[in-house]
Amino acid sequence: MKAAFSILSLLFCITLSFAQSSPSKPFVLGLIDEIASEQLAEKRILNIYLPEGYNKNDTLKYPVIYLLDGSADEDFIHVVGLVQFNTFSWINRIPKSIVVGIANTDRRRDFTYPTSIESDKKRNKTAGKSEKFIAFLEKELQPYIERTYKTTNSKTLIGQSLGGLLATEILLKKTTLFTKYIIISPSLWWDNASLLKQSSLLFEESFKSKTDVYIGVGKEGLAPSDIPHVMEVDANLLVERLKTTKSKNVSVHFDYLPQEDHATITHQAIFNAFRLLYPSGSAK
Repeated sequence: MKAAFSILSLLFCITLSFAQSSPSKPFVLGLIDEIASEQLAEKRILNIYLPEGYNKNDTLKYPVIYLLDGSADEDFIHVVGLVQFNTFSWINRIPKSIVVGIANTDRRRDFTYPTSIESDKKRNKTAGKSEKFIAFLEKELQPYIERTYKTTNSKTLIGQSLGGLLATEILLKKTTLFTKYIIISPSLWWDNASLLKQSSLLFEESFKSKTDVYIGVGKEGLAPSDIPHVMEVDANLLVERLKTTKSKNVSVHFDYLPQEDHATITHQAIFNAFRLLYPSGSAK
């Protein structure tokens, strides 16, 4: 009996010792990349998620989801989780996709166009440079991603709040830069909502590029502007404006989430957007 007990004790000690000495391994979610931008005169960090099975040596190519506010401490991690979940084989709602999270340096500078409102200028000293950021997306970032990774022509843009303002500006001014737009709680109050009056080729019958738009807004109330604007109302006005398009190639989905506010809406809205933008439930 003593011998058996001694052997059991020895096995326990060996097991415990192995468990204690077994090295832990990092949990890797994606890649950290970097691009030097002449348009922005700075380097920008990119957080990249590559889908399961991605292999640079095979022939498969993947859609790309470009995520504004894409830092690790912003929206990158939870959005990647939504993408992974919706691409599980037993769900298959959206196609396996590459996610490009664009980390911020100065989001008020990058996500806003010039404003005529003096109080906004005073509160946001660096604001109004979205034209340069859009040029960065078009002339530098997209070509870099397409050179470096295995991509299709499908490009989705996700933006919330000021990111939603920028996504709306791109939708109206540079529509074909992306094929799908997920616009959440857009800060359309900027410059007294002048973007709602923006003309666009998107409204013309001759517009031929297939473009899908999701706009989601919560119960958010008054915008942080001196001129009164209600976030939900502005989002509705944008939807109504977009629905006046004569093009048969533009689809618009509006989603009101009254149980969410400006801080909580993003995760649920993106989940809903994937369902609405891929209504058949099958990845295309």
